Amino acid sequence: MPYIVKLEQAGIPTVIIDLPGLSEKIKHDAQVFGLSSVRYIEASWHMPGPEDVDRFIGPLMDALTVPLTEKEKESGMYAPHEPRILFEGTLEEAEEFYNQTENLPGINNAPFARYTDGLPVVIPTEERVAAMLKGTSHKPEEIITYQHDIKAEEGMHSQAGMAIKKGDVVRFMPIGRAATVEQVAVNAVMAGCKPEYFPLVLAIAESGGSTGDGRGEGGAFIVSGPIYKEIGMNVSYGRFSCGNPPNKTIGRVGALLWRNIGGYKESVTSIITYGNPVQNGGFIFAEYAEGLPEGWKGLNEEMGFGKDESIIMPIMPWKWGIGQEHMPGIYRSLQKSGHGAIARFLDVKGIPGPHNYLDYLTHNIWETMEGGFTLVIVPKMAQDLYDLGFKSKEAVYEYLWKQSFEPLGKYRMRGKGDFFTNGWTGIEKTSGKHWKELSDDYEVPAGGESPWSYNIIVCDGKETDAQRFDGGHGYAFSVDNWR
Repeated sequence: MPYIVKLEQAGIPTVIIDLPGLSEKIKHDAQVFGLSSVRYIEASWHMPGPEDVDRFIGPLMDALTVPLTEKEKESGMYAPHEPRILFEGTLEEAEEFYNQTENLPGINNAPFARYTDGLPVVIPTEERVAAMLKGTSHKPEEIITYQHDIKAEEGMHSQAGMAIKKGDVVRFMPIGRAATVEQVAVNAVMAGCKPEYFPLVLAIAESGGSTGDGRGEGGAFIVSGPIYKEIGMNVSYGRFSCGNPPNKTIGRVGALLWRNIGGYKESVTSIITYGNPVQNGGFIFAEYAEGLPEGWKGLNEEMGFGKDESIIMPIMPWKWGIGQEHMPGIYRSLQKSGHGAIARFLDVKGIPGPHNYLDYLTHNIWETMEGGFTLVIVPKMAQDLYDLGFKSKEAVYEYLWKQSFEPLGKYRMRGKGDFFTNGWTGIEKTSGKHWKELSDDYEVPAGGESPWSYNIIVCDGKETDAQRFDGGHGYAFSVDNWR
């Protein structure tokens, strides 16, 4: 949509070819990015292409050539007025108010929460919000702004693919609203957070809740630095499960910011295919830097911060559990005595480790996925990699990335390739050449643009198994700036 807006503002006629059911989102996005309206044609979901084009080519040409109306010439950013939602009344009345729902036609009139993520919330009274605000030195009326520069190529965290400068206002998607520290505090209270969590919550807010263009499921985050211990985050057994209040309540904040500040309303302001069960209800975990082998950096240092600085890094773990499966004991058998399924696979039967577990894990992994991934491993597994010769995380990233190379003739059959490579009309980055100039046997990485597409996080625990989900390094936000 930002590109369409630029064309229209330059006087170049545009028409969006849309699909039925998506038009409300198209009209909404046009207003968010500065157009009062945009012309669109609805194609068919299922009609054969040639037949469908014959059907809409006439209306399409009319939409391109008929002069704009005075209404269509209007411009300006969409700026809805939202009152402070701090309810006055009895506790029972407040609970009823905040748990209101409305039926949405776009999702078959299923009820959709007006103020929550669909779960019950802590009622944000004036007193509770005031207590939350004591968790930061920033003023309640302060607008949430970026505390660091962000380059345009750093993905979903930049606004409409443009570079961001320190001090720019954070826009919460999908509507593009700004927010104050107090508004974030209201949502932190609703999520069940404590004041000591609030600097971390504000760092999540600086990331925009990590929702990008509105399809981010409320955001997911990795925490690195001393903050995890200060507030009691679980970095050991059950770190992805229930029971730990900081993990559960802070993880939920992104979804509430998305709903209450970003204005997410399914089939109205955003269209999500089906959602992401991994992130539903909140997804956040912390690094156990004490378990890193000598010479391995924590995520905070990898992202350019100090060893004692606390950060959050937004992630989007769409695929979970990728790679070869195994029980923890199978890994132990591999390294202790060279027995078990992994040892048979690596042909090291009867030989004690360390052995290269990565070769087992990544076998055929890029057959069913594209891009890099994050490995969450325990200290023993990290030490085994170190003893094998991987003296830094960067060496592991380089190894994994090189494992992903495949012939272009195979890669061009992938579904995501056309999206990431601009429909084969752009430049292939590893060679610097146009895609069409490369032979079918030219090797390109199915596993991301660079080794930075991978990430390793060490968490506590004795059971030698790894959690894996797609996506590597993104962009980090400082927690300490919000203390």
